[in-house]
Amino acid sequence: MGDNGAVNDARSTTRNLDAEPSGTRDVGDSRSENRGSRLYPRVTSFRSRRGALTDAQQTTWDVLWPRIGRDVADDRIDVDAWFGRSAPTILEIGSGTGTATTAMATAEPHVNLMAVEVYRPGLAQTLQQIERDDIENIRLLRGDAMDVLENMLTSESLTGVRVFFPDPWPKVRHHKRRLLQGPTFAMIADRLKPGGVLHVATDHADYAEWIAEAGNAEPALTVLDWESPMTHERPVTKFEGKAQLVGSSVTELIWGKSPR
Repeated sequence: MGDNGAVNDARSTTRNLDAEPSGTRDVGDSRSENRGSRLYPRVTSFRSRRGALTDAQQTTWDVLWPRIGRDVADDRIDVDAWFGRSAPTILEIGSGTGTATTAMATAEPHVNLMAVEVYRPGLAQTLQQIERDDIENIRLLRGDAMDVLENMLTSESLTGVRVFFPDPWPKVRHHKRRLLQGPTFAMIADRLKPGGVLHVATDHADYAEWIAEAGNAEPALTVLDWESPMTHERPVTKFEGKAQLVGSSVTELIWGKSPR
């Protein structure tokens, strides 16, 4: 793995628009808008946005959500019970419409993948893909990712965390809304098992610098120099493919929690 300080050495792409609206994008759930994190008070990284489900989406939701989805709450997740097996567990923050989520879950059937999203229509589209492709290793959570990390997961419970194309909030006055800040890195590091991995991707150069500085400052994380327990290959969406033609640049940042 290369130095995470070299933040612009990456292939061409754009924001994962298939993953918009995502839990790290300009979307949200009005109940969380101003509450922020319980342990690490912050302004949440999404705004409230409503969206209705189609009849077909509602039908799929009614069938699948009770089994593989849940709203964020204060109850700890029994991951093994929820998935019906014991397996490496990866948390994806901001799964959007599930294009990347379902592709990566299909490529990693041995992994339990939990995806956090705040936008209900995006979750509904993910459910439709899960039903269509008969995917068994995905579980969905609706709400603020920091609530999930703080209140639903325990220390050293995750093999990996993925954060793809979080909202950059480019205006300086909005930087307080950025998800990936020092306290978030500390929380993620605590939830990772020894040897676990955090994979971040962004197409915003300024935010890439910000993320690299904050991540490199977290003492529990280091540049990955051992075999990763999860793939770092992301599926390229149709929007990313179009962006490649115009030369947009993406930065991949990967850290690991040192094995004991």
